[in-house]
Amino acid sequence: MTRPRITLDVFSDYVCPFCYLEAPELEALAERFGDELAVRWRAFELRPAPEPTLDPDGDYLHDVWARAVTPMAAERGMTLRLPRLQPRSRLAHESSAWAEDQAHERPDAGAAMRTALFRGFFEESLDLADPEALARVADGLALDGAALRGALAAGDYREQVLADQRLARVLGIGGVPGLRFSLDGEHAGVLEGAQPRRQLFLAVERLRDLMG
Repeated sequence: MTRPRITLDVFSDYVCPFCYLEAPELEALAERFGDELAVRWRAFELRPAPEPTLDPDGDYLHDVWARAVTPMAAERGMTLRLPRLQPRSRLAHESSAWAEDQAHERPDAGAAMRTALFRGFFEESLDLADPEALARVADGLALDGAALRGALAAGDYREQVLADQRLARVLGIGGVPGLRFSLDGEHAGVLEGAQPRRQLFLAVERLRDLMG
């Protein structure tokens, strides 16, 4: 099978509501273009240590949710609740990378873990920084929670997460979701922020036109 000529790298963070809100749009994009497009999710920590995390009950979050998150969720038919905590997301990204390697156990393990982490945080206030909570998520997906716990303790996927973040800096991506398009391995542009489905479709159609 030939490799897709168009690639979309999605830089996202599990504590970013707009990344969760963009997920259905990206699923529709992948379904629309099928084998013509490869979508790769990449890690981007909005507030890595030692940067302070946000106050979960502070004015900033309440304002952003009232002004932007809740209306967009209603528009896209999704249920989001302002989480009761604002954890660091490094271990969630490492868990996601680990799940991508579990295709032998479950072919859709990576996508299932990604959905479970987003949904867990934005619907149930899942503590994304708690290895035990992350292991329970894996168990709930019929994956090996004990193996994930060991991988997190050993830092097996830490360098992969850090490499994604270095790439984002090289590309000049400062916010998420950050959508980087490539054509035949060559950089073809970046979109930042949650994009409507139509905008994503147009971006890929323009690249397809360039392919001739």
